[in-house]
Amino acid sequence: MLAWILGIILFALGICISVALHEAGHMGAAKMFGMRVRRYFIGFGPTLWSFRKGDTEYGLKAIPAGGFCDIAGMTALDEVTPQEAPRAMWRFATWKRFVVMVAGSVTHFILGFIILYLMAITMGLPNLSFDVNTVKPEVGTVNDCVVDKTTTAQSKCAPDAAAPAKDAGLRPGDLVQSIDGTPTPTWQDMVAKVEKLSGPAEFVVKRGTETVTLTVDVAQVSTAQGDVGAIGVSVALPPAVNTYGALDGFGGATSFTGEMFVGVWNGLLAFPEKIPKVVEAIGGAERDPETPVSVVGASIIGGDAVERGLWEMFLLLLATLNFFVGVFNLLPLLPLDGGHIAVLFYEKVRDWLRSLRGKPAAGPADYSKLSAVTLVVVVIFGAVTLLTVTADIVNPIRIPQ
Repeated sequence: MLAWILGIILFALGICISVALHEAGHMGAAKMFGMRVRRYFIGFGPTLWSFRKGDTEYGLKAIPAGGFCDIAGMTALDEVTPQEAPRAMWRFATWKRFVVMVAGSVTHFILGFIILYLMAITMGLPNLSFDVNTVKPEVGTVNDCVVDKTTTAQSKCAPDAAAPAKDAGLRPGDLVQSIDGTPTPTWQDMVAKVEKLSGPAEFVVKRGTETVTLTVDVAQVSTAQGDVGAIGVSVALPPAVNTYGALDGFGGATSFTGEMFVGVWNGLLAFPEKIPKVVEAIGGAERDPETPVSVVGASIIGGDAVERGLWEMFLLLLATLNFFVGVFNLLPLLPLDGGHIAVLFYEKVRDWLRSLRGKPAAGPADYSKLSAVTLVVVVIFGAVTLLTVTADIVNPIRIPQ
């Protein structure tokens, strides 16, 4: 129990640090361009401690849930003092404001990549390329015999049990290229061909740099679906974990990052259809492990991972969360950063069209006209957050024992 609680605390702390760094990304970019940053605080609520350096107040709030960065003139509706006006954010070039807006998500991406890189050179990264439908027909082990699939002691060989692969001379590492002239590009193709055979069959295998032809006397074994052919071999599975050195770890982490981005994007697309299952889980239905989780649910899973010593799962979950938050925050919806970026592009295109007609730039967009849309988005996000938090409290996703 103590390890579980520690895992929850560590994961929650990781989330808080991630969000605080997100805001630090905004602050760093803004300061780089000379924008006025009023405040940078970690947490929310009453101020516990703060200090001022230059134009910026730095501090710590009572509720350690992320943080915030207050940039003067983030929109034209933001009131600025005469001293702040020359350095108000909305006065700067569009590309500079874009960099500031996107810096938060980029920070998440960098943090996620760093986690994956450190995993790559220490504990390794999970091999996501294994697919039973595409794995090569490479022999992993050659069994002493074949046994009926309906028996309970499948690992035991009877004295007279057939050993087709062993007797024919198949070896671990042999790559089966064809059977009786039929190409077998995948392990599934090989199994499907063997199951239809009985008696001698010609196996063409690649053994190192050689091509060898073997005659295998395919045996028949009983299964729930009837008798099928079998030769007594198992597939050579790819490694469950890919390990890397300090240099090739960058390539491994980069490749894995790309795969995670694809997974995060697909998860976002499937997000709306998962909400009804969250509601069902609140009502007592079995929780679908593919349903969205809140910070609470992610922390519980993190606690389970630490309790079971699954640190690789803990770190992968933390990296995934960073990628998810980074991508989600770029959706073109206010009040997300992506919504502000969309407004920037709107202003740029609008002013370009005005210039074609010989008109001057129209200035910053009026955010007050978007307040109704922003409110709707906030209400929807709030409702989804409430649902997921509730589900994670009453029916959380857990790692099986």
